[in-house]
Amino acid sequence: MKSVLESLVDALNDTELGEAYSLERVIYDDDAGSPLDREKLAEYGFAYEPGKRWFYPPELRVQGRLVNDLLLAIPSEYRREPLASPARPAGKRAFEARLREALDALGADLVVLDGLLVILDELVRPGAPYCRRIVNIHPGITRAESPYERRGAYATLDALFGARGQKVVDWTTMRTVPVEPLRMTGASFHYVDNGVDSGEVIHDVLNTEIDPDDTILELRWNNFNRSLFPALHEGLAIMAGLDARVA
Repeated sequence: MKSVLESLVDALNDTELGEAYSLERVIYDDDAGSPLDREKLAEYGFAYEPGKRWFYPPELRVQGRLVNDLLLAIPSEYRREPLASPARPAGKRAFEARLREALDALGADLVVLDGLLVILDELVRPGAPYCRRIVNIHPGITRAESPYERRGAYATLDALFGARGQKVVDWTTMRTVPVEPLRMTGASFHYVDNGVDSGEVIHDVLNTEIDPDDTILELRWNNFNRSLFPALHEGLAIMAGLDARVA
């Protein structure tokens, strides 16, 4: 399945978005010192190795440069600590400080997040240097007033349960309650604030029909292609003052 990064690269190479933006770095926070991260990435590793699986074609180029040459690891090492550990808040501040140092060195005008399971604080609070300069592409509608609102890490699974007439009220036990089925989902391109997918929406797309018999991978593939990739491309176009229909 094409990744969000690969879709962005295609847009920068093949549409007018490439005249408005350049991709300077691909920063990732995976932590090789974390047993959980090592387990999750066991099939891929933490850097490209010839002959092994990778997240995108290893020869992928963006605006003439190898994407692999743009990779920069800034591990969120604080996640190793238990949630109640007094070392965790200080570790998180140190992570954000390292991230800011890298962004400052790049002279980054805009940062696009995808799948970062970290709630940013000092970088994005009102008056902070990257407030309204960090955006996120989320595989669900994030507007609070929308009946299709799906925030958080389980947005796609939440939508699949919703299409089956169920609402998960406890993700630890997977306890559900019956609800009216909703058989659509989408994606949102929004500013990042101190909440969970709660920032101001720049652009969203609600264009993915859900078959209750879909698997989670089938729904994710459909939603990426029908809603998430368009929301990303069109959202970037809106921010650049271009016609949103760039894809």
